[in-house]
Amino acid sequence: MGRKLLLEKAHVEGIRYYDTYRREGGYASVEKALRNYSPEQVVEEVKKSGLRGRGGAGFPTGMKWSFIAKPEGVPRHLVCNADESEPGTFKDRYLMEFLPHLLVEGLIVSSYALGSNATYIYIRGEYAWVADILEQAIAEAKNNGWLGKNILGSGFDCEIYVHRGAGAYICGEETALIESLEGKRGNPRIKPPFPAVKGAWDRPTVVNNVESLAAVVPIINLGGEEYAKIGVGKSTGTKLISACGNINKPGVYEIDMTISVEEFIYSDEYCGGIPKGKRLKACIPGGSSVPILPANLLLKTAKGETRMMTYESLADGGFATGSMMGSGGFIVLDEDQCVVRHTMTLARFYQHESCGQCSPCREGTGWMHRILKNIEYGKGKKSDIDLLWDIQRRIEGNTICPLGDAAAWPVAAAIRHFRDEFEWHVDNPEECLKHNYGLAHYADPRPVPAATA
Repeated sequence: MGRKLLLEKAHVEGIRYYDTYRREGGYASVEKALRNYSPEQVVEEVKKSGLRGRGGAGFPTGMKWSFIAKPEGVPRHLVCNADESEPGTFKDRYLMEFLPHLLVEGLIVSSYALGSNATYIYIRGEYAWVADILEQAIAEAKNNGWLGKNILGSGFDCEIYVHRGAGAYICGEETALIESLEGKRGNPRIKPPFPAVKGAWDRPTVVNNVESLAAVVPIINLGGEEYAKIGVGKSTGTKLISACGNINKPGVYEIDMTISVEEFIYSDEYCGGIPKGKRLKACIPGGSSVPILPANLLLKTAKGETRMMTYESLADGGFATGSMMGSGGFIVLDEDQCVVRHTMTLARFYQHESCGQCSPCREGTGWMHRILKNIEYGKGKKSDIDLLWDIQRRIEGNTICPLGDAAAWPVAAAIRHFRDEFEWHVDNPEECLKHNYGLAHYADPRPVPAATA
């Protein structure tokens, strides 16, 4: 059984409410940080922990904190990115819904470390009931002296505000989130300047994901060095995985990143295998924007090594033969699933969610969706596959924010690994309309390809 740092108390009855949470040891990290540590020492503990951003980018959290500018007399802000809109990702919702005080506790400690007296939770518009839960938890924390003026007599003041978005995926990008927080249209900003220098209301700002901020609680309670001993290599601590698709036990799992992908999919402790004894065909291991991998490259790397549930192992081989941990949205596809259909669905999502600021993304996402739709519905040509490849190549790296990359990568990986499934749709226009299962042979055991340079 893997170690649990975040979800250990998730199933304690009443843990959503302050009295139970406090009785189970809640807010101990706030006491420890405010009484024993300076803000700089808290940042140092987070650096020692090796915590990497849990929202998708995987950037070291402590290093990100150390970049914040500290001009004299200018307020600083911490913003919690709770705009969880990546298809296949729902672990932040789980945390906020069942353990809201864990996030509030992490926010208080993090605000202290960063010198933020006004901290914001920017929450996805569709999470209306979760926003209500957070509002209640914040009110309970304030009524019990954990928020407001001079917390625990430390001289530190802090207020937390919940800001509801309007359901735009683009606002998961930190500068678009800041624009929306300020009451403007959620368009990403050109960087530099970075938010750490000029963020919300032109003040130094740090934006962190829900899971990243919740992880600050066990880091302070255990100590950064002890936290770093959990996991393996640079994949320290625990990671929440949103598992869905063709598995027996979909849900949110906390792993300590020492298990293999195969164990995660097939063990009873986690996903419990694939229903009806069907074979594994493919998996998107880190949310909809990361490259899809066929079964043979998912369970083994191109070098023939066991693929592990770590940042490094999932990325082994680059995009040629690997993928990314991303946000931890783990989507499993069995032998009956059609990769062309799934890719079309994702392309439609990215077309819909593009803010339209950059031409490659605004136009390219629409082109990709239309071409994929033609292929999916038996109206495609062989040349469409190369056209798709060309369009995604022209989008990637040519936009202000990473939404362009997020739209391009799934298309590129689908063509890279499943090209003959696209060709089959073109060659069998009537057959693909009848059952549309794609090519089942991708679920057959196949030799691992030789590593490419």
